[in-house]
Amino acid sequence: MDTLELFKKKFETYRQILDESGEQKAWDTLFEGYPERQRKNMGMLINNTTLAQGFTKGIPLYKKMGMEMEVVDISTDKIDAALEIQRTCPALSLCKEYGFEKPCHVICEMDVAATKAAFEEMKGGILTRMADGDCVCLFKYERPKK
Repeated sequence: MDTLELFKKKFETYRQILDESGEQKAWDTLFEGYPERQRKNMGMLINNTTLAQGFTKGIPLYKKMGMEMEVVDISTDKIDAALEIQRTCPALSLCKEYGFEKPCHVICEMDVAATKAAFEEMKGGILTRMADGDCVCLFKYERPKK
């Protein structure tokens, strides 16, 4: 299944559960198993390397998903840290079809939450969002250096 189909399915499922059972049930249902999948998929990229090197390895995958991504290493002597810059958002045009003004909560906020749950030493956040009128989506991830 391609990325747009995955996003459509996620929006469709979230909308259906949201309408039937509310926000918390929709979030909990889609979040179930997500940290484990994130640990497996993201772990292949970031375990035994820096976050910047790991995220850089993911650029070709993101490109196949229709995203234009760059990575900037912002590490310090104690913190392994990276900025993930997304210049395109395939979900931005889809979310309105399912009654969402912005895709961020259903897609990116859940992704960041799953990452933090999958890697307990990881801190992550969304710094800017195209959905809010910014020119890029910017994510920051950090963890203590080992």
